[in-house]
Amino acid sequence: MGMGMLAMGGLFGEKGIFGPTGAQAAAEQISGTNPLAARKPWHFEPKAKRVIHIFLNGGSSHVDTFDPKPELDKWHGKEIPVKLATERKTGAAYRSPFKFQKYGKCGMDVSELFAKTAAHVDDMCFIRSMHADVPNHEPSLLLMNCGDSRLPRPSMGSWITYGLGTENQNLPGFVSLCPGYPIQESQNWQSGFLPGIFQGTYIDTRKQKIEDLIENIRNDRLTSPEQVQELDLLRKLNAEHLQRRQKDAQIEARVQSFELAFRMQMDATDAFDISREPQAIREMYGPGTQARQCLIARRLLEKGVRFVQLWHGDGQPWDNHDDIEVQHRKLARECDQGIAALLTDLKQRGMLQDTLVICSGEFGRTPTVELPTPGSNAGKVNGRDHNHHGFTLWMAGGGVKGGSVYGATDEFGFKATENPVHIHDLHATILRLMGFDHEKFTYRYAGRDFRLTDVHGHVVDALIA
Repeated sequence: MGMGMLAMGGLFGEKGIFGPTGAQAAAEQISGTNPLAARKPWHFEPKAKRVIHIFLNGGSSHVDTFDPKPELDKWHGKEIPVKLATERKTGAAYRSPFKFQKYGKCGMDVSELFAKTAAHVDDMCFIRSMHADVPNHEPSLLLMNCGDSRLPRPSMGSWITYGLGTENQNLPGFVSLCPGYPIQESQNWQSGFLPGIFQGTYIDTRKQKIEDLIENIRNDRLTSPEQVQELDLLRKLNAEHLQRRQKDAQIEARVQSFELAFRMQMDATDAFDISREPQAIREMYGPGTQARQCLIARRLLEKGVRFVQLWHGDGQPWDNHDDIEVQHRKLARECDQGIAALLTDLKQRGMLQDTLVICSGEFGRTPTVELPTPGSNAGKVNGRDHNHHGFTLWMAGGGVKGGSVYGATDEFGFKATENPVHIHDLHATILRLMGFDHEKFTYRYAGRDFRLTDVHGHVVDALIA
């Protein structure tokens, strides 16, 4: 029977009557000479074509932003009946210092911190029952970005670029914008065992001049035809080098990066130059690094980049163990106008309907106050510890159900209790919106078919319009 099935498989071919597997379909579509060529997903009709992931690194407090908990007012200063493990010691309930009010036709409750973003709630879907595995930054960042909190795995942006390529061959398919570096640095946008061309291209947005943003973007030494000749020679030498080293993937990735760098000279100088935008658009986004990042992200997507990540700042700015009222207010002021303008801009250009916008941190924060710990905080007793048991993430556009809330945390906001959504479920749902079955979207490595969701995850159909 085994040999008979093998023979039948050969007769029907790789696709057969059952359709290609993820790995087979990818191999058929991905060109060895142009791995970033634009492709269509092979499982479902996609709802979204491109992604922006706004990352509030450090972990914003859901009970102070998008998940109001009136019970915290009643229990303020008292011990609550919900006790869960946290990274540091926490004490009594700590009410939110921020006011919530209803916005939009859907009547969504949003904190004053994001009053401008809240104008778009009718296009947004709030998941108030997110949960992760541990209350630590490093593993939680990797879990959110790469689907695994411990082992080196390809990032979500790399997976999506591997599946879909990019619509502009003169720009990277996956760009990570960050003023500095987050915790875990480039591991957050790594390609892992996927070919290196799918790794995210890091841009330090503290810099503003194009020559500083992207080093060596201009070549004053050679003309364009001379560079082509130089690249042709380099390609020939590298081809010989590859043959002797059995097609080493790192060499292939380096060759492809040289070619992409040459092509970027044509489009990158324009994409990152926001001075080319009308004054009214720049004023809509507002001043500051975060606003500039949001505008650059829109320009990149408009030019065909597939996946853009926007990190809020260096390190973990939203990690407010002390002075949460002061710090959260400052941080929200830096990004609220830019995020609102991005959503407005995408919508008025007709791009929001097929652009998936995601906004999250790596986890939330406790509804209880953090207690003084020598060497860990300033001991002001006015901040919150990490909370992976329950937090909020929102999505907009890209086929999600606007003006909706899915799931809930308990009455204090400590744990996801209604329709819990794990990070693996989120990834499965994102891939579904992009046109992929997360169980079939695989890459064969070390004798195993790997996927973004590993052996977990369920699509949350209720999130999809």
